Amino acid sequence: MNSPKNILVTGASRGVGAAICRTLLQEGHTVFGVSRTLSAEITAMQSDYSDTFFFKSVDLANTSAMRTALFVDFLDNSKPLHGYVNNAAQAYDDLITNLSEEKLQSMFSVNVLSPMMITKYAIRNMILNRVQGSIVHISSVSAHTGYKGLAMYAASKGAIEAFSLTTAREWGEKGIRSNCIVAGFMETEMSIGLSPDQKNRIYNRTSLKKATSIQSLADTVSFLLSHKAESITGTNVFVDNGTI
Repeated sequence: MNSPKNILVTGASRGVGAAICRTLLQEGHTVFGVSRTLSAEITAMQSDYSDTFFFKSVDLANTSAMRTALFVDFLDNSKPLHGYVNNAAQAYDDLITNLSEEKLQSMFSVNVLSPMMITKYAIRNMILNRVQGSIVHISSVSAHTGYKGLAMYAASKGAIEAFSLTTAREWGEKGIRSNCIVAGFMETEMSIGLSPDQKNRIYNRTSLKKATSIQSLADTVSFLLSHKAESITGTNVFVDNGTI
């Protein structure tokens, strides 16, 4: 088992985020989960891990509130932060010719600006507490291979990958690592509107011809947060069933 750590996870209410939280909790870590809504999954984890799971409802679209909401009222600097998992994301799918500036700004607030601000304060916490921490951003294979209608979403994930790379270079001297997990297509609420035929077309673009395992992604997050990954930073780890 990894030595117990304090981990901040955004988008914790369901799907990938809930799987990441539960995996970390099962390994003995303390998890500070963040999402807009209090879901059944959150309630269950609060019951099962009352001493090690803490939840706060935060709207990540409100970028100016990040410091107070997360690093004053919820996880102040008296608690050393060992890891930050940027999992929360907003999807905005449409053709480029239909692009809405309002929707684009909303998505970038959640997918890019808030993670940047949270990273800022997470690193400050790590430096103050002399922690050699790990930051893990959940990206998307859409940033590397084109999917019709996903240009705006892919752009937001490409931005966070570039940010992560420079974070790793800038703070590696302090022992702080930053990596991205490039996730393939998963069966989540983001994909619920796709027809079976649309899903099969996506699966057929992968080597394994199936949806990416949410648990596999959660286990990879756990690995990157751990001492086992102490020499891995500034990179993208593809968990995508070999998308081609």
